[in-house]
Amino acid sequence: MKPKPLAGVRVLDLSRLLPGPLCTLILADLGAEVIKIEDLEGGDYIRTWAPLIDGRGAYFLALNPGKKSVSINLKAAAGKEIFLKLAAAAGVIVESFRPGTVERLGIGYAAVRAVNPRVVYCSISGYGQDGPDRDRAGHDLDYIARSGILGLSGWPDSRPSIPPVQIADLSSAMYAAAGILAYLREAERTGEGRSLDIGMLDSALSWMIMPVAEYSAGERGGRGRLPLTGKYPCYNVFRTRDGRDISLAALEPKFWRAFCKAVGREDLLPLQFSERPEDLGLFEALFAGRSAAEWATLLEGTDSCCGIVPSLGEVLADPQIGHRGLLVAPPPGGPGVIRVGHPLRDRTEREDKACPGHGEHTAEVLSALGISGPEMDGLEAAGVIRRGR
Repeated sequence: MKPKPLAGVRVLDLSRLLPGPLCTLILADLGAEVIKIEDLEGGDYIRTWAPLIDGRGAYFLALNPGKKSVSINLKAAAGKEIFLKLAAAAGVIVESFRPGTVERLGIGYAAVRAVNPRVVYCSISGYGQDGPDRDRAGHDLDYIARSGILGLSGWPDSRPSIPPVQIADLSSAMYAAAGILAYLREAERTGEGRSLDIGMLDSALSWMIMPVAEYSAGERGGRGRLPLTGKYPCYNVFRTRDGRDISLAALEPKFWRAFCKAVGREDLLPLQFSERPEDLGLFEALFAGRSAAEWATLLEGTDSCCGIVPSLGEVLADPQIGHRGLLVAPPPGGPGVIRVGHPLRDRTEREDKACPGHGEHTAEVLSALGISGPEMDGLEAAGVIRRGR
């Protein structure tokens, strides 16, 4: 089998929850060796978060297949020493502590760079490593609120709708992965690594590129009334007679003509970009006149950018998604989740691997550093490491 692009790259992952682990999952899928550095108590919080599959957190199972787990007490001098030995041979370090934490632990960028000048050191935090709010606590909902995403989500005259995916978390993970790949290339060229500062608020705001452009052009429609959030009949969501939803995204004239012709309502052609509520009401009545099945039959084969909004179960059974190999089945013989593979993966090499137990690889990794079994016994007795059982 052809080696994957990041084969030979070691990543030390100090992060927890979603952004950092998703970033390192992308790197692992591209061939990197990812070692989760976890504390002695319980490791990554998400290990035990509900919903559970056979006692293990479904989120953890989705985010950590194929990684290794080493449990170290970084507050102990011996634990810091072990980490820096690991860091000396690492290509990448990812951390998601509050700003300043890694410096207090003695494992920040400066300390690691002293033993490994080629390292790419990525810090993911809520508000970034500087600024008046750098120490402020937050979660995805806070960041999408601050970025303006939440305030524009949902329909007019209603409270904002919480998105079903964690936009700030996911976007920061992707920016982190992109930055790491770029700076790994730079390190190959120059022999020098770099510190990478990823803010989750920054990442969420960057996804506001279209609403900010609209605002710059004078758009003040607000929630559910922007050009791509329900202002026009041609780009909207409607309800069918039997309570299903249907999306219509016929922005280009050719798609709009195809839609109006398919439904036998070419009289509606002039209303594509109408902003009048009564015209929108015409389309609401039109879609309410047929069931979802009738709409599916009517629109089949038409080039109109219109279709029934599927449930999640229907999404997972979608033949196109299946054909593209975007879903990875759980590993045989163990608990697991259906995992959504990212689109960078080579579809001929899709596989899922087991998630690591807490500290499962401590002995393996420390042995490679030249630490003997008796030495590990002493370190474990002193509360410096934890070996998985």
